[in-house]
Amino acid sequence: MLSMSTNNLSYNDQGGSDSAVEVGQETTPTSSNAGAGFGLFSTNFKKNDDLKEMLESNKDSLKLDAMKRIIALIATGKNASELFPAVVKNVASKNIELKKLVYVYLVRYAEEQQDLALLSISTFQRALKDPNQLIRASALRVLSSIRVPIIVPIMMLAIKEAASDMSPYVRKTSAHAIQKLYSLDPDQKEHLIEVIDKLLKDKSTLVAGSVVMAFEEVCPDRIDLIHKNYRKLCNLLVDVEEWGQVVIITMLTRYARTQFTSPWKEDGLFDENSETAFYESDEKKTKNGDEKKSYMMDPDHRLLLRNTKPLLQSRNTAVVVSVAQLYWHLAPKHEVGVITKSLVRLLRSHREVQYVVLQNIATMSIQRKGMFEPYMKSFYVRSTDATHIKSLKLEILTSLANEANISTILREFQTYVKSQDKQFAAGTIQAIGRCATNISEVTDTCLQGLVLLLSNRDETVVAESVVVIKKLLQTQPTQHSDIIKHMAKLFDNIAVPMARASILWLMGEYCERVPQIAPDVLRKMAKSFTSEEDIVKLQTVNLAAKLYLTNSKQTKLLTQYILNLGKYDQNYDIRDRTRFIRQLIVPNEKSGALGKYARRILLAPKPAPVLESTYKDRDRYQLGTLSHTINTKASGYLELSDWPAVAPDQSVRNVEVIEPVKEWAPSLGKTGKSKLSKSSDDKFYSDSGEEEEKEKGSGSSSSDDSSSRSEESSSEAESDEEKSSSQSSEESDKSSSQSEKSSSESDSEQKKTTKKPPQKKTVKPTAKDSDSDENGNVAKETSSSSAEETSSGSESGSDADSHSGTECKKKTKSKAKPKVSGPAFVPEKRHDLLHRMTGKGLSAQYQFPRQPCLYQPTMVSVQISLTNTTDHPLEQIHIGDRGPTGLDMHCFNTVECLLPEASVTVSLGVDFNDSTQAANFQLCTKEDQFSVSIQPAVGELFLPATMTEQDFRKEQGKLLGMNESSATITMAAENTTRQPISRQVATVANLGVVPSGQDNIHRFAGKTASSGAVVLVTVELRESSAALITINTEKSVMGPMLLRDLKRALTRA
Repeated sequence: MLSMSTNNLSYNDQGGSDSAVEVGQETTPTSSNAGAGFGLFSTNFKKNDDLKEMLESNKDSLKLDAMKRIIALIATGKNASELFPAVVKNVASKNIELKKLVYVYLVRYAEEQQDLALLSISTFQRALKDPNQLIRASALRVLSSIRVPIIVPIMMLAIKEAASDMSPYVRKTSAHAIQKLYSLDPDQKEHLIEVIDKLLKDKSTLVAGSVVMAFEEVCPDRIDLIHKNYRKLCNLLVDVEEWGQVVIITMLTRYARTQFTSPWKEDGLFDENSETAFYESDEKKTKNGDEKKSYMMDPDHRLLLRNTKPLLQSRNTAVVVSVAQLYWHLAPKHEVGVITKSLVRLLRSHREVQYVVLQNIATMSIQRKGMFEPYMKSFYVRSTDATHIKSLKLEILTSLANEANISTILREFQTYVKSQDKQFAAGTIQAIGRCATNISEVTDTCLQGLVLLLSNRDETVVAESVVVIKKLLQTQPTQHSDIIKHMAKLFDNIAVPMARASILWLMGEYCERVPQIAPDVLRKMAKSFTSEEDIVKLQTVNLAAKLYLTNSKQTKLLTQYILNLGKYDQNYDIRDRTRFIRQLIVPNEKSGALGKYARRILLAPKPAPVLESTYKDRDRYQLGTLSHTINTKASGYLELSDWPAVAPDQSVRNVEVIEPVKEWAPSLGKTGKSKLSKSSDDKFYSDSGEEEEKEKGSGSSSSDDSSSRSEESSSEAESDEEKSSSQSSEESDKSSSQSEKSSSESDSEQKKTTKKPPQKKTVKPTAKDSDSDENGNVAKETSSSSAEETSSGSESGSDADSHSGTECKKKTKSKAKPKVSGPAFVPEKRHDLLHRMTGKGLSAQYQFPRQPCLYQPTMVSVQISLTNTTDHPLEQIHIGDRGPTGLDMHCFNTVECLLPEASVTVSLGVDFNDSTQAANFQLCTKEDQFSVSIQPAVGELFLPATMTEQDFRKEQGKLLGMNESSATITMAAENTTRQPISRQVATVANLGVVPSGQDNIHRFAGKTASSGAVVLVTVELRESSAALITINTEKSVMGPMLLRDLKRALTRA
């Protein structure tokens, strides 16, 4: 020990100066040898002095560097609370980057340093009016983190103001602050509910998840707040952030259980079209006595199931599990199977994810074995699995066992028994016992296999085998006396207490079937009684009592000896049991009338134990919840209610649809009356009132006055997100559909209805699924204007200010928007769609011509070249099934005959919904079907736009902060002039060139084809081949993807 300390001293002496240079002020000063030796435990009071000096300097660069170091300390788990006074002085800094970091620090320590944080309240209140949305949101976050009751009124006022903010990010932060304020002062509940009600009407997908979380925390029982927003939440669900999706799905599951009737009614017929009920014979009904009621699923119920189904393909496992539990609790039994494949897919993830998913599958497989039986091999145990994963897979395999697959499962179990993991091997033996109990055909086979395991070298395996055999023998003891004798012979070699106790219990229970062996076992136990475990002693006393009653001649003295030993045992349970047994079986003067019934008490026939899964009772908790995982009701758990016998009035969800018509009617002038009466008639048959409004060109918002004020000034992201979500649910059924037309159609239709009201009828059938051609194309009306005017109209329709309520404002807006121009460059690269070997002679390639789609402005044009490489004609080439669900595609007309060695080029229109998700479909001939997919690059989803440099800067000013992506790159030498840059950018993305007055700045503009969102690209050349690429767009996913492709193109020689 002395030598080690000496070495430490010499090491510190030699390296102290070097380490001090590296670490600076954070190095522990050593004044003596002892201090050097134990420097780890010394207290350094000057370790943060350099940071304090930097924070108090006059240079923003030093302050910014200090804050970055402080945030890094917090991120690594270090305590930086002593720097609070120095940091809080910079809360009013004019440097935005510095202010952001200060706010991040204050959020972390405001609750600990409340007094100092209160001194800056006025600064936070001023920051709530800051032009930068990130500063406003950060100020509200800090304010709500100061948990002092005295500032509750200030927090309440700030939350109300933020709820009406023009930025959806600030509104999202206000929803988060609601939960903090409620935990600080629950008396503010009523005021907070008003804010929640207002935010629930918000149409931004950024806000939806956060406000539903606040709803679940503050007032989960106020279902009435959800009625009017139910359909909107269903339609927005696909575009909400992943964790918001989890919260919304959980809430909608509870909501649906209170508003819809059970789809599981066995006494009714499941029929959404009511055809069977219509054609059903009246005589049949009268014969049955009670008329079978046909089950009609509520359209809103179907809307929820349809809109959540695509989320089963989500990359987030929590979302998949949420949708799975929703289908499990809400869907008809014949539809629940759709979740199976998605849950099995999650088993390839980390073991933590596997554990939760397997627990849910274990609960499901008990009730519905058929769901997971086709995927039985996915539950086979791997050698790399953890023990708890192995145990869950065993549970599932045992639940899936039936007469057809039991032989396969038992062969698998034989391998598991040999595992080195003793706990897993014991669990396998228990699983074999459950299979033997549940399937009577293999009971004997399982028993024979378990008896063979009694000679295993592993004590754990032997002990578990004995316990399971004991339970199995109780089911048919008369046929297995040989097994009992075999176990008695192995008794001396078994050391595990539970196994020894089980054998003793069997001897005592069936002592009359082994009259010669049982007394000898008792004799052996009398010798070792004092050294046995308590559980073995108790069973020994029981065995002695039973043998005394059945064979007292041989065992009377042995029984008295064992009872005397037990009388003085250290364990009080054994002493009490011994006294009770003595009084019960040994007659004396003190024994009462109970002794007469000793035989009936001790040797009464006992029912065989039922071997059940430990997950059988977990279905009382909602799947996917913490309570289900731990099998105990957790704090905050909200139970699912039972299905109502009679469905509540579904008109409560239509309340918002009626209001805009009443507000719009007075502005119609002379034709208002006729149009209003006409709308009331059409609404009876239309898909929904909201869709009718869209067709009529109503610009009024469906929310209340306060929310419409915030929506009018909100960013364009809100309307685009709403539009993409509504397009994805275009197939929703009649009374619940809130799908919107493409933005160009809505704009052109509004102009038509203003001038020529009678033409409105021709627009309505476009939303019907019935108006489709032979290839399944929806017949949508498009304007006869040029492509530029069409795209211009779509842009105005996608603008958030389209909710202003007047036609004049919409026209003004549409004029200010950029128009679509021709493509600057069309790449000749073709992509393989179907190889001739795979397609049995049919070859297909596709390319993007970068022209506006003729079929619908929101679609992307795709040219497909079909070639017949066979020696015979190919007939009826067409498109079959399409995916994913909700994908809008205009198919080409059927190619009746393609001669050998001939080629034909056909056009296709695909609405990718501003996503790079592949369009999957089947390319079919008369004899064959081939699954193919078109994978678009992000740059092919744009249309080039023309605008001036002034308009470019104006649009760029609206798309800062979270809507901006940038990166600094080193460009290839040949890409540093205007022409190569334009060529490279145009190759990557279908964008138009914007004239620039500066030689070192190159600007490009475009719009997304589906929603018309503006996309702006700036390439700013700097010194030594460096360049700054900036992309501004409200499509937060497309921006980084385009930035990555541009970086790759401009840095490549």
